[in-house]
Amino acid sequence: MEQEAAGKDTIKILVVDDVDANRFVLRDIILEMGHQPILTENSMQALKILARLRPHLIILDVAMPGMDGYELCKLIKENSQTKDIPIIFISAFQDPSDIVMGFKVGGEDYITKPFIPEVVKARLQLHLKLHDASDKLQEVNRLLQRSLNEQLRQLEMEKKNVLYALIRVARENACYDENHMERLSRNCRTLAEAMQLSPDYCHVISDTFVETIEMAAPLCDLGNVSIPVEILRKKEILLPEEVEVMRTHTTVGAKILQDVKDTGDYNDFLQMSIDIAHYHHENWDGSGYPCGKKGDEIPLSAQIVAVVSAYCAITEKRVYRNSYEIEKALEIMEEDAGKKYNEVIFRILRRIYRQMC
Repeated sequence: MEQEAAGKDTIKILVVDDVDANRFVLRDIILEMGHQPILTENSMQALKILARLRPHLIILDVAMPGMDGYELCKLIKENSQTKDIPIIFISAFQDPSDIVMGFKVGGEDYITKPFIPEVVKARLQLHLKLHDASDKLQEVNRLLQRSLNEQLRQLEMEKKNVLYALIRVARENACYDENHMERLSRNCRTLAEAMQLSPDYCHVISDTFVETIEMAAPLCDLGNVSIPVEILRKKEILLPEEVEVMRTHTTVGAKILQDVKDTGDYNDFLQMSIDIAHYHHENWDGSGYPCGKKGDEIPLSAQIVAVVSAYCAITEKRVYRNSYEIEKALEIMEEDAGKKYNEVIFRILRRIYRQMC
């Protein structure tokens, strides 16, 4: 077996033929072309070479002892690492069915013996050029895909920035604490991570879910941008008609997010944001709004935000009341566990409340 000791950019051509004379003739032709020949006597040697380097082209004899050329070609084309290497069959057979078989198993060309050097050179040069063109096209496609991915990433970031800007407006209109969004985001992540370790939820909460709910949770009250400020800041009990207006923030927020999603962005962030905005005021017992969903009809992300947003709201100052101490907030929430909130999720929050901010 001839050693492959050439530079990285040298064109390497693997010759697989059990006949010495054929290998040496092809070797001389390849050297005359200025390329590096790698000679092997059988298919097993060829597989060992392919395991450690990638030739630019393979010249493969059909009739060999043991594994023949057709079988070797099938293995090469089934391997994702080698499937794109062009294969030219060589054989003394001139039966059209043999040539057809070569193409069926993945060969790119067929040269019959005895060799005519000029024909061999022309065929090799053609397939080397085609292979080079294919490599360049793949590189162009890779660069285009990377550029497209970067543009999509930028577009997604711009959409998130617009949504977060809107939710800041909604927060200011409602006079929430300045760090309300940050608390809600961090606490949802903390609770989701704790649930990930629970036997009740370890199979449904992935690392991706945790990352996504941290970003999506602050958008729960996005629809407040459509609510009159006088209602958001009212200190007295809302009138029935004002309550109905206030409740529309769930459907308005979900509609805004759905419109963004419909522009072509189908990632998990937007879908989870829609679920949270729409359903975070649904109650576990079905008494919530806007759809009256109950139990696990409510998306898990919305269940988590419902618990955490209640915790954050009770422990923050509002225009109509002062904040509660954490222990008192948990007592208040205890009364609603199994009614407003999923009791299992609330129990997990209660166990880890010291980790909440």
